[in-house]
Amino acid sequence: MKIDAVLLIGPTGAGKSPLGDHIEACGLNGARCLHFDFGHQLRTIAEAELPPLEFTHREHLFIRDVLEKALLLEQEHFPVAEKIIRSFLRRKEYRQGDFVILNGLPRHVGQAADMESIATVRHIVVLGCTAGVVHARIRGNTGGDRTGRDDDDLALIEKKLRIFNERTSPLVSHYENKGAAIVRVEVTADDGPDRVYQIMRVGMERSRS
Repeated sequence: MKIDAVLLIGPTGAGKSPLGDHIEACGLNGARCLHFDFGHQLRTIAEAELPPLEFTHREHLFIRDVLEKALLLEQEHFPVAEKIIRSFLRRKEYRQGDFVILNGLPRHVGQAADMESIATVRHIVVLGCTAGVVHARIRGNTGGDRTGRDDDDLALIEKKLRIFNERTSPLVSHYENKGAAIVRVEVTADDGPDRVYQIMRVGMERSRS
């Protein structure tokens, strides 16, 4: 069974994780929502002393390396990503009618092709955010999700922004060509998840009319 999904896209620091948590708490049009935060899942696995049951020692070390170097999982590594999302769905007891809020997966068009066997992306929520706003949001921990992050030094942030512009941004046109509804929200340095959620809901309503 394929899942129905909403994909959050935006540069690091734009507020995807706080928004995903807010959507999970509030739901969408009465539907239960499950926030799949790929970065959080990776960090949880990497911080474990021993690899979780589904993962080999080699995969455990690979995930740690991905985080330390701000790497993307390429298509040859998709089996690792698939293990992570299927484990998440089992733990959350996904059932038909739920929406999964995808955050951080897919990150590029190659992953999107691999994800087609797992998910049908119905909406894309694009969080627009300049580099200056990104730095201000991370410095101020605007979304409240940056505490204790080891991947927020300046060099890694700049690397993530380059990867986003080169590899992740093309996902918008990719999914638009496949018929997904695109909702765009411009995010300021002070915007919290509640305001972004309200704007997103209005955009979704307009896309259905």
